Amino acid sequence: MTASMIKRPSNFRMLGRAGLVAMAALALVSCGGKKHPKADLAASRVTTIGVNSYLWRASLEALSFMPLLQTDSNGGVIVTDWYANPNNPGERMKVTVTILDQDLRADALRVAASRQVSQNGVWQDAAVQAATVQKLEDVILTKARDLRNGAIK
Repeated sequence: MTASMIKRPSNFRMLGRAGLVAMAALALVSCGGKKHPKADLAASRVTTIGVNSYLWRASLEALSFMPLLQTDSNGGVIVTDWYANPNNPGERMKVTVTILDQDLRADALRVAASRQVSQNGVWQDAAVQAATVQKLEDVILTKARDLRNGAIK
């Protein structure tokens, strides 16, 4: 065996070590420069509950003047108790809001209302105008959009 043959294996070892060091350096450089995408807090689908949080908060704000009977943030249901306007004590309303989706969309909201009028001291069911329900839906959707726009700024 010659001296050059003896040195050859150590040259291979040195090249192998240098290659390993280069690969490790590349791995560290690529890991350190990686940027994680920032969460879009104002996205239309923001939820830590079972439904869209903007619709949920807007619904609670819109119904804040009425006593709440039941709320289920995972199922997206808000049921109020009967509410009588002090200016019209002979009439009372009950509202159910259902949020159907995690996205902020108009069709993700359903509002149902019941109305009763007092006749001779007895509460009788009465018709609810469709415009009343539509107006409440519009109020909730507008509040939800305002909450989302406020989160963007």
